Amino acid sequence: MITVTEPDRTQTTQAARSERTPAERTPAEQALTEQALADPASVAPRDARTVSKHLFDRLTHLEEGTHEYQYVRNSLIEMNLSLVQYAATRFRHRGPQEMEDIVQVGTIGLIKAIDRFELTRGVEFTSFAVPYITGEIKRFFRDTSWAVHVPRRLQEVRLELSKATEELRTRLDRTPTTTELAELMQLEPAEVVEAQKASNGYTAVSLDAAVTTTNDDSDTALADFLGTDEDRFELVENYHSLAPLIADLDERERTLIHLRFVEEHTQQHIADHLGCSQMHVSRLLTRTITKLRTGLMDREENDPVG
Repeated sequence: MITVTEPDRTQTTQAARSERTPAERTPAEQALTEQALADPASVAPRDARTVSKHLFDRLTHLEEGTHEYQYVRNSLIEMNLSLVQYAATRFRHRGPQEMEDIVQVGTIGLIKAIDRFELTRGVEFTSFAVPYITGEIKRFFRDTSWAVHVPRRLQEVRLELSKATEELRTRLDRTPTTTELAELMQLEPAEVVEAQKASNGYTAVSLDAAVTTTNDDSDTALADFLGTDEDRFELVENYHSLAPLIADLDERERTLIHLRFVEEHTQQHIADHLGCSQMHVSRLLTRTITKLRTGLMDREENDPVG
C-alpha cells in the first residue's frame, strides 16, 4: 500500500501560505488553494487543474526536502488521485481483483509525474501526468503478466504481431501466413516466427487442468496427454553403439559377454561351462569390458555429434 506521509498539517499549512502571492489569484482561486492545503481530498477534480498550477508554483519557491515542500507535494498527490482512477478505468477489463494493484502502480506514476513536472514547459499537468500514469501501469503488466520471462523486444513485437494478424485476417478472410505477416510488419520471417513462439510464454496452463471436448464430459488432466522420459531409450542407444564393437570380439569373448550379461550367469557357472577357474573368468571379463569401453570412448572422440 502506498502511503503519503506528511508533517503537522496546521503548522505546515501556515508556512506554505506565507510563500504565496494572493495578487496573482482571484478570490475564488485563493479560497480553493487554501482548501487544497487544508484538505486536498476535498478539492473537486474540475478544480484540481487550476489549484495544481498554484501549488506547483509554490514548490518552486520552497526548498526541496523541507517539511513545507513535502507538505505541498503531498497535497498535490492527494488532490490528483482522480487522474489515477481515470487512467485505471482503461484497464478495468482485467477484472476487479487486479484494480487495487493497478491503482497502486498508477499512483507511483502520478508521484513521478509530480516530481518531474515543470510549469515553464507551458503544458497542462493533466496532459503531462496521464501518460506517466498509464506508462507505469503498462510497465507493471509487461514485467509481471508474462508467465515466462521473455526479452522486452519480443514483448513489444508480440503486440504488433497481434494487430497485424487481426488486420490481415480481416482483409484476407483467412489466417495469414508468416511471409504475409513479415511483409506487413517489415520484419524477417524468422523474427515473426520468434515472436510467435514468444507469445506462448504469455500465459501458462496447469498440468492438473482438466481437458474436455464437446464429445467428452470426463475431466482428464492435461498431464495425462504428455509424454514422459523413457529410461530404456538410452539402452537402445548403447546397444547400437556396442553392436559393431561386440562383432569385432573373438568367439570366446562374445560367448563370455553373452553368458554373463545376457543369460546373467555367475562367474563360477561360466567357469564350469568354459572349463577354467573363476579367477580366470574374472580376468577375461575385465579385459573384454575394458576393450569395449575404450572402443566407445574412441568412437565418441571421433564422432562427438553422434
